[in-house]
Amino acid sequence: MGTDRRCTGVWRKGHRHLCPTAAPLDPASRSAQCPACQATDRADSIATDTRLSDPRPFAVYLAHHGSTVKVGITAVERGAARLLEQGALASAVISTGTLTAARRIENLLGQALGLPDRVSASRKRAARAHPGDSADRAADLLATADRTRSLAWPQGQTRTEPQVTDHTTAYGLPADGVRPTAALLPPAPGQVIAGQIACRIGTDLYLDAAPGLVLLDTRLLAGWALHRAEPGTALTAPLEPCIAPDRLEEQDALF
Repeated sequence: MGTDRRCTGVWRKGHRHLCPTAAPLDPASRSAQCPACQATDRADSIATDTRLSDPRPFAVYLAHHGSTVKVGITAVERGAARLLEQGALASAVISTGTLTAARRIENLLGQALGLPDRVSASRKRAARAHPGDSADRAADLLATADRTRSLAWPQGQTRTEPQVTDHTTAYGLPADGVRPTAALLPPAPGQVIAGQIACRIGTDLYLDAAPGLVLLDTRLLAGWALHRAEPGTALTAPLEPCIAPDRLEEQDALF
């Protein structure tokens, strides 16, 4: 690790704009932006509905996260990238069209069917411990898609026949799941993170390390200057024991 952690700035139209003050960040923060850069992001963002004039076609999708199926939207040109970023185990597109109509459908499915538009990090990680069978995930998604057929569809979006894509092989997620014994705490300057990557899911890395399987939330690393460690260097960053998946409580954290 470097000597301190600094704001990573704002990403706009394929380019990184550096934070004008190189503001320091709290090592425990899972955001890589200072408050000023966060405000700049929110002022022109699909997620905060401040860029509703975006002319690109958008897809409405269903994403499988173990015990939960959520609804979301993504630009069609991004393909499965959004689903992989959030760590969905499987997904299916159910509609395509304009951004504003996609937002209306997202709200409709939340109100009419009770589908959430976000899933906590704790629930996602619990799902990876016992991911189940791909056929069961597909059946869940198709059954949810079938429930939407009785709803009046907003103009501007056209229903599509759902085709389920399973994402577990893209992550390298074993069929019997991943159950880390420890998780990385916020690191400090000069500490070492070492281990062999077992799989990567969304913003999480699972490392085979000396203590066992270690969960690394990469959001804790953004903003640090990282340097390559020598082969064989031991992990010195602080760890905490992982809570068993069946004891995890629902949290408000997004992704």
